[in-house]
Amino acid sequence: MGLFGKFAYSDGRWSRGGPTAVPFLLVDVHDSRIATVDHRRADAGGGRFFLGYEPRFYFDEVDASDPVDVDAEAVGFAAWAKEATGTELDPAEVLPLLASPSGVPPTDEAVELTLDRLAALAGLPPVEWPTETDGYAG
Repeated sequence: MGLFGKFAYSDGRWSRGGPTAVPFLLVDVHDSRIATVDHRRADAGGGRFFLGYEPRFYFDEVDASDPVDVDAEAVGFAAWAKEATGTELDPAEVLPLLASPSGVPPTDEAVELTLDRLAALAGLPPVEWPTETDGYAG
């Protein structure tokens, strides 16, 4: 089994609890194969996308999630990064990291790797991933 856990970025740092301020990024990792990424800006704008697979493909259940407009989400995440870190981010750099809306398998074996790449693009500090000794399912 892979990693299961929730990670939040707010106030300039990552935590394993919920966000403490806006703007924030909330990431819910499921078995290292899917990560649900929610982001909010100070104006209450935000969005949701997936890393790895969209749930509807991973679970082979069409109703497990709505299709994601990855182009709009890449633009939204770039706006979030600008507000949260001041980083100018080209949405075209974000797009290949998002889960494919057609179910194409991800490039990275684990969503932790994809999130690390997304965080670096957005100017975020690296996530301190738990280890098996930290008690995650693995």
